[in-house]
Amino acid sequence: MSDIINKAREVFDIEMEALQCLRDNLNGEFTTLVEECVRILDSGGKLVLAGIGKSGHVGQKMAATLSSTGSTAVFMHPVEAMHGDLGILSENDLLITLSYSGETEELLRVLPAAKRLDVKIAAITGSRNSSLGKWSDITLEMPVPREACPFNLAPTATTTALLALGDALAMTLLDIRGFSKNDYGRLHPGGAIGKAVTMKVSDIMRDESKIARIAPSATVKETLLAMTGARCGSAAIIDNAGKLLGIFTDGDLRRNMNKDADILEKPVGDFMTTNPTTVDKDDLAVEVLKVIERKHIDDIIVLDSDGKVAGLVDVQDLPGLKLM
Repeated sequence: MSDIINKAREVFDIEMEALQCLRDNLNGEFTTLVEECVRILDSGGKLVLAGIGKSGHVGQKMAATLSSTGSTAVFMHPVEAMHGDLGILSENDLLITLSYSGETEELLRVLPAAKRLDVKIAAITGSRNSSLGKWSDITLEMPVPREACPFNLAPTATTTALLALGDALAMTLLDIRGFSKNDYGRLHPGGAIGKAVTMKVSDIMRDESKIARIAPSATVKETLLAMTGARCGSAAIIDNAGKLLGIFTDGDLRRNMNKDADILEKPVGDFMTTNPTTVDKDDLAVEVLKVIERKHIDDIIVLDSDGKVAGLVDVQDLPGLKLM
């Protein structure tokens, strides 16, 4: 068993070494690539990724990540390109070629045709002196000390490094081009991600007619009855103006039962949690998911712009809304 774990850890170590090497060797060529991508995208062009084998698989993921974060990108298979798919390219595009050796024959065949279309070529490769590097207008070297493969043959550390470099490119472009969370939501209309970044808290909360709102002078028993009537596990403790003073939950009851046998007849204000976590009703729903993940709580009070209790988000409601 220890030999198995040690071998797996060795692979992690080699691939982390590759990532560290790539990170430390990022230079002006990466800046040049980013600036050219911005120019192409801002002028209405697109990024066209091309590669064969494992690099091709990573290229498809790179194109998907770029597109989903506001940088229009597609993947073009080099072999299919020579049989008609070259029509994907236009002179306003940037062809980003991927080959660690820089000698991939199927990929090199595409380059003369791309040049005839006046398409600018960028290469991500292991050496600028490779055939691919010499053909390209921009060459980003990606140094990787060794593969995790014991024969130093199977693409492992190199594909991990390429994947990370693609993410770095996508996230840098996202930042420079001002791509926002709302923009992300518009490109992900389906599923939990789309809903979380397009819906507001007000769209997913229980409104004030469906929550328990109690004065601090009410007894714990009265509070529990109000919670039962509202079918929720907490009550918002408010003042006369509707401002939040605290929250009382099932957990507060359990924690205090052993300390005070007469808790049911005492004011709930004595047992409430003050300064509870809240969200604004105009916040995006994704903020609720962040709070739940960070603080591990089930009920979050929602406030309006005046600081008054407007509703409640109950974690049990979220699966039904397809947010979890």
